[in-house]
Amino acid sequence: MYDAALEALDPGRLRARQCQRLQALAEAIVGVNPFWTAKWRAAGLASARDLRGWDEFACLPLTTKADLVADQNASAPFGTNLTYPLERYVRVHQTSGTSGAPLRWLDTQESWEWWARCWGFVLAGAGVHRGDRVFFPFSFGLFVGFWAGFESSRALGALTIPGGGQDSPTRLAAMERLGATALVCTPSYALGEPGAGIPSVRARIEAGWGARAYDHAGMTEMGAYGFECEAQAGLHVNEAEFIAEVIDPATGAPAADGELVLTNLGRLGSPLVRYRTGDRARLARAPCACGRTFVRLEGGILGRLDDMLIVRGVNVFPSSIEAVVRRFPVEEFQIEVFRDGELDEVRVLVEVDGGVDGARRVQEALRASIGIRLEVAPVAPGSLPRFELKARRVVRL
Repeated sequence: MYDAALEALDPGRLRARQCQRLQALAEAIVGVNPFWTAKWRAAGLASARDLRGWDEFACLPLTTKADLVADQNASAPFGTNLTYPLERYVRVHQTSGTSGAPLRWLDTQESWEWWARCWGFVLAGAGVHRGDRVFFPFSFGLFVGFWAGFESSRALGALTIPGGGQDSPTRLAAMERLGATALVCTPSYALGEPGAGIPSVRARIEAGWGARAYDHAGMTEMGAYGFECEAQAGLHVNEAEFIAEVIDPATGAPAADGELVLTNLGRLGSPLVRYRTGDRARLARAPCACGRTFVRLEGGILGRLDDMLIVRGVNVFPSSIEAVVRRFPVEEFQIEVFRDGELDEVRVLVEVDGGVDGARRVQEALRASIGIRLEVAPVAPGSLPRFELKARRVVRL
């Protein structure tokens, strides 16, 4: 564990610690941070003292990405979610823009160190420690990507190897020559999105690399909030630094299976409170074999609510399609969504061994798994786009 005293803390004491940090966050931002001061006062929270506990927390308004985009458009380029003067901030990053307009996010030195600490839980959960040689095949830019992971690896005492600005054969040669023991990359680069949390994707990554694959979850605007342990029984939410809720996306009421809502507790410079992630998740609170008491997201991130496809009245998530496709020798695939009259239809393009016969096997497996027939069409090898960062495999025609 990265911090055993916290990761195995009694749930009641952990909850009390979260509440204390939440109150400290309110003290730091109410009356100072323009975004949160206006938002909370509109909801009846006049001062930090009004946030006395969990009942008041549950009454705080939910925040969406659209709120943040509107704020940054109105107060370009960074918006008003700033607790300190601009001179205090030392890092700027930007979301990848795969789910809409990109967001820019600033961090103070303290917040950047917090980022690295959160990544420490991710790396330690996967068994990375001092003495490992960790390779990052990542071209560092505005996207936060693995910037903080790189910092955290160094802080753990691992030999941290940058692999930016190289093609894949050069990176593989460097890993072999330098004796890399761990590779930190997106599933898109190793094999495919949305992550090693999908059993069939994990199996192909592990078989191809001769390694054990661990998933994690994070967002530029939120932080690195989730990680897998050696039991690999879902993603642990780092409750030492985040509060996790799952709500019914239509009503906002607590739910066992629904939209993941997160609050970060240590990013005071530009915090997020009750942020609707748009990710579908299912909470599991049963004890984990690893000994951690942090809540788990059963099955990891189950899909994007805004990526959900309604095909002839059936809810279909792209991740469900990928889970089936990756059982087969498919090099790459793409999901085309198009209108047929009043309804959305889906066509899955696959670069698959066996051509038409291979595509038919994929189609039969999709029908058995999802319950509806989806057209599956073979395409020429190498004809579909490849992705180094987040894959964008859903295309609306």
